[in-house]
Amino acid sequence: MQLTAPVYRLERQAKKLSRTSGVPLHEALNTIALQQGFNSWSLLTARASSSSPSKALLAQLEPGDLVLLGARPGHGKTLLALELIAETVKAGRLSLLFSFEFNEQDLLERFQALGADPTTFGTQFQFDNADTICADYIISLLGSAAAGSLVVVDYLQLLDQRRDNPDIETQIRSLRIFAKQRGLIMVFLSQIHRTFDPSSRTCPGLGDVRMPNPLNLSLFSRTCFLNDGVVEIETMN
Repeated sequence: MQLTAPVYRLERQAKKLSRTSGVPLHEALNTIALQQGFNSWSLLTARASSSSPSKALLAQLEPGDLVLLGARPGHGKTLLALELIAETVKAGRLSLLFSFEFNEQDLLERFQALGADPTTFGTQFQFDNADTICADYIISLLGSAAAGSLVVVDYLQLLDQRRDNPDIETQIRSLRIFAKQRGLIMVFLSQIHRTFDPSSRTCPGLGDVRMPNPLNLSLFSRTCFLNDGVVEIETMN
């Protein structure tokens, strides 16, 4: 059964329905699923995951990769990152999420919207939303992480927010070296300039990444840009 819109759009519809009608989010999600011809949201997400771009992206990632994952707000980059985490855990590998944006309740709701239950992840998933997140902080917590572990940073630009931290390029260089040494996969969610015009190009590109301070984006080994359900994955080096 073909969905009438990408999952991230359907999720936004459910959130709007939850706000306007005053029903719990899980009920709103199930209502949207019924409209799409599925008996529950979990069945809808299971169907969508069989062709999910997260599987295509994860299949291309290798230990030591630094991945730039960029999109304008509301176009699915957080959804894709959480799907990557869930798929990695399912494969028996460690996933870690460093986030400036989420608290634990937000994260629980977002995973549930995917049809995943993070309480079943056990020690295969770790979440950190400390105010002190930076390259040195991340490295200090990953000393025992096995090769192939997935690290998601939400998001790139906020590594640059504290003046007492090294500049953003120094931090990314340090993380690049560390990832290669330990065989980790690091994914950085990224903001995109408001000037990106979807009428002229299918997806944003490196030139559309919003960086308040200089950063050599060739430090990333792969990019993944999203827009309106389209996903473009490229190998940099």
